Amino acid sequence: MGDIRRRGAVALGITGLVAPLTIALGAAPAQAASCTTQAGPYQKKVEKFLGRPVDGRQSTADCKAIKAFQTKHGITPNIGYAGSVTWGVMDLMNKQKAVGSDPNKDGKCPVNKGRIACVNLTLQLSWIQDGDTLVYGPVPVRTGRNGYETRTGLKKIYWRDKNHVSSIYNVPMPYSQFFDGGQAFHSVNLSMWNPPGSHGCTNMTPKDAKKYWSLLKKGDDVFVYGRKPGT
Repeated sequence: MGDIRRRGAVALGITGLVAPLTIALGAAPAQAASCTTQAGPYQKKVEKFLGRPVDGRQSTADCKAIKAFQTKHGITPNIGYAGSVTWGVMDLMNKQKAVGSDPNKDGKCPVNKGRIACVNLTLQLSWIQDGDTLVYGPVPVRTGRNGYETRTGLKKIYWRDKNHVSSIYNVPMPYSQFFDGGQAFHSVNLSMWNPPGSHGCTNMTPKDAKKYWSLLKKGDDVFVYGRKPGT
């Protein structure tokens, strides 16, 4: 069990998160001020996402809105600059929303396995289905960052520990359900869009991790596919 706990710990993603992208921030202004006056390369797209007037010019109100978004999702530096990481998170959110209630529309997650948990790395979404019937989700998740990628393929839940604690990082990993060499579903108290990602685990909100715990059991299938942006 000790070995499993150690392997499980590697999967924890506490220092960055789901958010999905590890794109470099680029030439953000090196200002020490709390809010930058400079417009970023994604200014208009970010303004549109936030419901701001789309004029491509940075205003005090624009900066405050962008900074609030960055702070909420752990994007640094949170100075209100409309850079590539900020837009990358917003773009992913748009793509996730567009999926609606049919996450397996492309048919890539097997429908001949009965109950199965699916993880789409490309869209950073997960759901549970039974055949072609959606049971729960889709929900946003935070998977492995570059160098700690969540491994793809068909797997099975082999160990569950509701109160797991990482022996490497000495941090809690509640509602852990391990499915591949220490990689697991588990809850974190961070935004699912907090870059750059986990250490291999599929991070979930406490609400979703609890629901997965109630719906899945040891031996259930897990299918992971796609590729997380930035990995």
